[in-house]
Amino acid sequence: MAKILRVGHMVLNVRDLDVSTRFYTEVLGFQVAREPTERAVFLTCGKIHHDLALFRAAPDAPPVTPGGLGLNHMALQVEDFEALREFYHRLNALGMEIDHTKDHGVTQSVYFHDPDGNAIELFCNGHASPAEGLQAMRTQESLGWKLVIT
Repeated sequence: MAKILRVGHMVLNVRDLDVSTRFYTEVLGFQVAREPTERAVFLTCGKIHHDLALFRAAPDAPPVTPGGLGLNHMALQVEDFEALREFYHRLNALGMEIDHTKDHGVTQSVYFHDPDGNAIELFCNGHASPAEGLQAMRTQESLGWKLVIT
């Protein structure tokens, strides 16, 4: 049977392309992969053609509602705990509200929202290898303790 290799990219509908593009580039460090059009912008983490696309939503699109149907959150991996700490302090310095932090064992995570209310998890892996992380996910009883970042 054919198998999925990986999640390829994510596409979000946003109210204001300029505001969202600034957020994802200036706050999170994405790069514009293709010159924005009136309808869309394609962003990359720098290794593939695009990791995230932003499309202009219809003017009457309903707002994102926590717990509603659709996207629960997107998880963006950072290199290590130091990078996670740096993002945490950057978000605080920008006056952005941190929803919560968690030590999941397999990852350490910071949760917050983009300008349209989409939930974002920044995370670093808690294990040295993917195999160790998968083994921990399969055997770990609890998946969430409050993470304290100083």
